[in-house]
Amino acid sequence: MIEEKLKQIGDNTSIQTKTPVSGGDINRAYYVKTEKQAYFIKANQQAENGFFQVEVNGLERIRSTQTIAVPEVYHFDQSSEDQEMMLIMEWVQGEKTATTDRQLGEQLAAMHADGGFNQYGLDQSTYVGKLHQPNGWYNSWVDYFRECRLQRQFDLAMQFNRMNQNRRMKLQDLMDNLDKYLPRQPQVSLLHGDLWGGNWIAGQAGKPYLIDPSVLYGDHLFELAFTEVFGGFSNTFYSQYQNVFPLEDYYEEVKPVYQLFYLLVHLNMFGEAYGGSVDRILKRYTS
Repeated sequence: MIEEKLKQIGDNTSIQTKTPVSGGDINRAYYVKTEKQAYFIKANQQAENGFFQVEVNGLERIRSTQTIAVPEVYHFDQSSEDQEMMLIMEWVQGEKTATTDRQLGEQLAAMHADGGFNQYGLDQSTYVGKLHQPNGWYNSWVDYFRECRLQRQFDLAMQFNRMNQNRRMKLQDLMDNLDKYLPRQPQVSLLHGDLWGGNWIAGQAGKPYLIDPSVLYGDHLFELAFTEVFGGFSNTFYSQYQNVFPLEDYYEEVKPVYQLFYLLVHLNMFGEAYGGSVDRILKRYTS
């Protein structure tokens, strides 16, 4: 199957190495080296049609800003056709250098600071982890965040029986009063959308690359808040980011609300281990 896909993109040489790669719980992944070059290949038999199209679109939007690197895409399947869908990209490998964190901070900030966008959201549905993420275009960031982000996770938590009465009441109260806590019309930035420490890598000479995006247009503080949930970003990264795109002085007030979304995602994906973190944030903003 892999050999056939590689021939479709013009690599008719024989495969020298095919090794499973760890790091995700959604797709099977491989390092494949032919006589011609090395590839990173994702495969998924259960994914919805268009699953890899979403990722490719996100990579292309990031690439179009000409601010930070993403892997080159050589092929992706639109539908399964009763076989595994595949996404074939360049293999990116390198070691962090003394300048990698600085570059990552500066380049991500440059992507966020790139102007020209005037609406929040996105014109297609995406995924956060394996959860379907509806989107749309909104003139209000608060409305988008409430309707497409918090309400979506609220509904899933109800469906998965992860929303006890106290949690339900407090989250509903927060959503009803979201205008009190978030800026209604912050600068519109292109966001990676799922930027934890495992979704960036170092390439040759330590050059940073973004991978596995779930893009949207929104408040850059939403992105920064998630980088702090699980770590993986150095002080150098944050200081260099602020040199290019300083954080608004209300960042610490909005940060927990933004982090709440990602904690709700993890609550819905992995269970009650994340319930305490969700409840602590809700307690902070609700009576």
